Amino acid sequence: MFVAGGQIGYNWQRDRWVLGLELDASGTVSDGTGTCLAVSGVVVNANCKAGPDVFVSGIGRLGYAFGPQGHTLAYLKAGVAWQHNRGDVVNNNEFFGQAPQGATHFDYGRVGGTIGAGIEQALTPAWSITLEYDYLRFGGPSVRTPPTLQVPPVATIPANVTSLSSSYHIGKLGLNYHLDDPNAPRSEASFYATKPTRRAPPIAFTEGWSLESGTRLWLSRGRFQWDHSPNVQDPTELVSRLIYHKLDGISGELFERVDSPWGIFLKGNIGFGRFNSGAINNEDWGLGPPVWMGDRIAYTNFLSGQANGRFTYYTADAGYDFLRSSTYKIGGFIGWSHYGQTSDSTGLVQIASAYLPSRVTSDRVIGSQDTDWNALRIGVSAETILLDRWRVSADVAYIPWTNFQGRDYHLLRDETMFTDQRGSGGAGVQIEGVLSYFLTNNFSIGVGGRYWSMWTSRFGRESVNSIANGDMRAKFSMERWGTFFQASYKLE
Repeated sequence: MFVAGGQIGYNWQRDRWVLGLELDASGTVSDGTGTCLAVSGVVVNANCKAGPDVFVSGIGRLGYAFGPQGHTLAYLKAGVAWQHNRGDVVNNNEFFGQAPQGATHFDYGRVGGTIGAGIEQALTPAWSITLEYDYLRFGGPSVRTPPTLQVPPVATIPANVTSLSSSYHIGKLGLNYHLDDPNAPRSEASFYATKPTRRAPPIAFTEGWSLESGTRLWLSRGRFQWDHSPNVQDPTELVSRLIYHKLDGISGELFERVDSPWGIFLKGNIGFGRFNSGAINNEDWGLGPPVWMGDRIAYTNFLSGQANGRFTYYTADAGYDFLRSSTYKIGGFIGWSHYGQTSDSTGLVQIASAYLPSRVTSDRVIGSQDTDWNALRIGVSAETILLDRWRVSADVAYIPWTNFQGRDYHLLRDETMFTDQRGSGGAGVQIEGVLSYFLTNNFSIGVGGRYWSMWTSRFGRESVNSIANGDMRAKFSMERWGTFFQASYKLE
């Protein structure tokens, strides 16, 4: 989910304590689907899709200003929030049109609560930058679920009622402009001295060229999802879903940033990683003749392990700093992102249906999946010096377009089957933040967090054994998130 918006507020300060009120509003780009109403392996369950598009909140915050001049504010916040949410509950494949397809749509607004914490750094008397975490939770209305099929024995399960709820973890990077007493003198100069002191802090920007280069160790968890639909008019109706999850990996990474005297900068990173754990859930709905040679089966869910996992990635950006001084820089950038992943699936256990039992030993490879993502990214990069020798930096990038290519292998068939996968459109988000400490004026160590997510539109294509399957639609999505540790050296 990508969130963008604005806020307005008022602060009261007494000594170093700050009390504030804020009102903010945001629009979102989001995508979330999952299996729901899965009560039994003999019942065709549903695909639930939800997408919040607006958040509004009113909060109070309490903070403490620290540092030699009190220009760094750490704060807690809490208040009320409102969201607008819409989505669908769509029965999955009911034996390829042998039963009426049921669906329910919901569209509602709901008041909930929010709490959070953040750091705000004063850049000048007018400008400040904020890095913040918010947690939001909402209840929801009651929704009628569509009638569905039970097989075997064949029976209709009537419509019922369920309730909705939602919660969100959101990271924010903000730029604030402060309106003070109009009669007070104002200066846009930096709060920090530009001349070296006895223990001169490292600087964010110099008038000449600068190069920062370093290495990272990223401990991360990944996820990949493939939704497969027989309905070209409504791709939310699924016949199959494969979810690769808990893909815990470790990667090594190189990163660099070059800053010019004119505010133009280039930055990027490249990494290589491995994982040897995780699982895949392979769900199918409405299997029966002629697709499945045997009795009709409403729902199956096969569980397999993951092994021999590898992933590679890089980003490359060019940008311009529109605000900068000796202690901070804020700029916009445009660039390119690539993520590739491959792994083998091992073992096979049926966990949903007694009518299609299966057990394959965990040491046998039963399939593999290759994925390849490329995406355009547009974002904001910010960096500021906090206390003496402490630096915080963050990147937030929105992905307006993705391109995906993949190949899936099924190895348990009498003849090996592979599926070529294609998808584009969609969107995504890439965000990371780092807290660094300068051991010298040039060498620093740091710890940070990163979250990446990309997804295609619902109208992806696939071909089986190189034969195009024009009657099917596919949708693909990925996530990877985690914590990294870094060391870097800066030349000025």
